[in-house]
Amino acid sequence: MIRIARNWRVAIGGVAAGAAAVVGFAGATASAEPVLPAPPNPSPATVTQTVTVAPEANTGAVTPATPAMAPSALPGAATPAIAPSALPGAAAPTALATAPAQTLVPATSGTLTDFFKEKGVEMEPQKAAGFTALNIVLPMPTGWTVVPDPNVPDAFTVIADRQGGDGLYTSNAQLVVYKLVGDFDPKEAITHGYVDSEQLFNWQSTDASMADFGGFPSSLIEGTYRENDMTLNTSRRHIIATSGSDRYLVSLAVTTSASQVVATADATDAIVNGFKVTSPTATPSPSTAVAPAPSAPVPAPQF
Repeated sequence: MIRIARNWRVAIGGVAAGAAAVVGFAGATASAEPVLPAPPNPSPATVTQTVTVAPEANTGAVTPATPAMAPSALPGAATPAIAPSALPGAAAPTALATAPAQTLVPATSGTLTDFFKEKGVEMEPQKAAGFTALNIVLPMPTGWTVVPDPNVPDAFTVIADRQGGDGLYTSNAQLVVYKLVGDFDPKEAITHGYVDSEQLFNWQSTDASMADFGGFPSSLIEGTYRENDMTLNTSRRHIIATSGSDRYLVSLAVTTSASQVVATADATDAIVNGFKVTSPTATPSPSTAVAPAPSAPVPAPQF
């Protein structure tokens, strides 16, 4: 858009300069001619060199092609008052915007596991070792390490804070990945992303979103719940990622005790905000591709 706007300024400036030069030329010519009697009809506006005048112009009559044309309306001249988006065949800026995102209504019952079971979709657990279908980034804060956790069924990986904590609960991040085999609508499926958290004992939501994550359908819900007489604070995200012709459910839960929320804030924020899921086979969408400016190269996508 910057390059287009600059071109219009140049065109407008050129027209203005041209018009000024023409008016000066016409003024000099008029001062050198004898004064003529007033014509019976109103004389036409100053005629520039780009308009062909008929021989009878001295009598006040002009050809039909020359009635009082403003310089900006002359053949070959640009019209500054017309924005590029208003030209014939050009779409208005609002027409270039993408269609509004589909509004998803959260399901009130049925977890993602329930949904896939009802649709006949198999959930095949994946392990981190040798997994290449997706590029998954899970930040590792200082003092956190990978730990085995038998309390996380089908764990892809679990990391935990082994240095901090209050001695009662260890802050941790649990990641599970399932390959989804079967036919289903990812947008419909992700509407069930809140239900497993909302079923936790004494659940209280603090934030929730169903905005896409890295271009994939996703649900994010944050809040607190009670477990073993402790109040825990958690952030849980589900993503339905596509890699080639395959689909995967990627779920991350970052949890800490309520008493350690402030102490672990830097670490948990780094995990939640630094977590990324991308497909190694993905290509930029034509609708979101941006043409590089002539003077500035476009950096390669970062995954």
